[in-house]
Amino acid sequence: MTKLGDAEYEELLDPLRKELGTMARWIAETQQRVVVLFEGRDTAGKGGSIEMISSVLNPRQCHVVALSAPSERERGQWYFQRYVDHLPAKGEISLFDRSWYNRAGVEPVMGYCTPEETAAFLRVVPAFEQQLVDDGILLFKYWLCCAQDKQEERFANRLHNPLKRWKLSPIDIKARTKYHAYTEARERMLAATHTQHAPWILVDYNDQQLGRLTLLRDLLDRIPDTNLPLADIPWPELPKPLGEEHYTVIEPIPPYAPAAKAKKHKKKHK
Repeated sequence: MTKLGDAEYEELLDPLRKELGTMARWIAETQQRVVVLFEGRDTAGKGGSIEMISSVLNPRQCHVVALSAPSERERGQWYFQRYVDHLPAKGEISLFDRSWYNRAGVEPVMGYCTPEETAAFLRVVPAFEQQLVDDGILLFKYWLCCAQDKQEERFANRLHNPLKRWKLSPIDIKARTKYHAYTEARERMLAATHTQHAPWILVDYNDQQLGRLTLLRDLLDRIPDTNLPLADIPWPELPKPLGEEHYTVIEPIPPYAPAAKAKKHKKKHK
C-alpha cells in the first residue's frame, strides 16, 4: 500500500476518533474496566499509538502507565505487584506503555533477570491474566512489529532530530545489536502466553500511520456495541445578557506573531 500523506491520515483517523469517544462514554456509563497493553521493539511506535488514543479521552478516565525501572524495594515484591497498582477502577481505561511483559522481553534480552525468572513468569502469567479477565476486565494485548531497517531509520531520526533526542537512551545503543534476540524472546513469549482468554494481536508498524489506524480499528471492533443514546441534559437560557471579558489588574500578553511580525515586535520593545 502507498504511504499515507498527513492529510489522508487525518481524514481516515477522524471518524475513528469519534468512535473512540463513543467507546469511552460506553465504558464510563456501563462501568467497564479496560486494559490495553502496548508491547514491541524500541521505536516501533508504542508512544505515538498511546497518544493517539489518550489525546481524545478524558485524562481522569484514561490513564497512561509508563513505569520506570523498578526500585530496590519493588525488586523485592511479587513481580506483578507494581503493575496491579495501575489497573483501572470501574469506568476507567489503562494504557500500558510496556507492561509486565518486560519480564519476557527487555529484561532477559538485556540481562536484567535470570532465565529461571523468565521461565517462571511465562508459566504463571496466563493464570494472572485469567484472574483479570474473570474479574470482568477487558484485556487487549498488542505487539507492534517493525523490521530492523525501519528501526535503524527511526533510531537515526532520534539521533539527529533535536525534538526527538530525548527518546534516545544509552540502553537503545545496546538494544540495536539485539534485534534477533528480541525476535527469539517474542516467539517464546507468544508460544507461552497467546491464550484464548488473553490473545496477542500483532500489528505491522513498518508504516506507523497505517499501523495506528489498523490498531485502533481492531480495538474498536473488539469492544462490544458502544452506541448508547445521549442523555438529555437541561440547558436553560442564561438569566442575563452575555458578558464581555474585561481586566482591571493585568492585561493578556500580545497574540502570537509570525516570524516577520515578531521581529518588529521585538524592536518595538527594545
